Amino acid sequence: MASIYLFNKPFQVLSQFTDSEQRSTLANFIDTPKIYPAGRLDYDSEGLLILTGDGQLQARIAEPKNKLGKTYWVQVEGDIDPQSITRLQDGVNLKDGKTKPAKACKIPAPKIWPRTPPIRKRENDITSWIELTITEGKNRQVRRMTAEVGFPTLRLIRYSIGSWTLDDITPGSFKKIEVHMPKKSSHPKHNKRNK
Repeated sequence: MASIYLFNKPFQVLSQFTDSEQRSTLANFIDTPKIYPAGRLDYDSEGLLILTGDGQLQARIAEPKNKLGKTYWVQVEGDIDPQSITRLQDGVNLKDGKTKPAKACKIPAPKIWPRTPPIRKRENDITSWIELTITEGKNRQVRRMTAEVGFPTLRLIRYSIGSWTLDDITPGSFKKIEVHMPKKSSHPKHNKRNK
């Protein structure tokens, strides 16, 4: 068994415990020693960040090849259309390659906390929300995907990683749970030397 901490990271908090520029970090919210984030969440993104002191578990959660789906709630500029949703589902061409197929759908605005500070809003601005699930971790991938299909991201909240979710965790707080991750089966490797 290993302990993991499900933390609801507020907006403009770094996914690390120290910062030379005195920005807000995890240390402002968590004082448990010797735990580390399994993966990252951008400074300007909100939502689920998993921390653990178990190095193997940390790697298994963060490693893209383990295909733990990450689901995001994304508020975008404009009223996103079905064609753009299909493009997100099929994969989008970015500078560092095409993204893998994703799950994407338009959703009603989720019942969530207000952001501090709020997103910039002008009279007559139209925005919409999508739910997007990806299994890779390119840098700022979700923001780049929505921008590529013509609907820039205004607010980005990671709702879940695998089966772990933000449910019942308020911004800036965390929930500690015990998990059992099955050990990977290990087969002895036979090293054949070339003669």
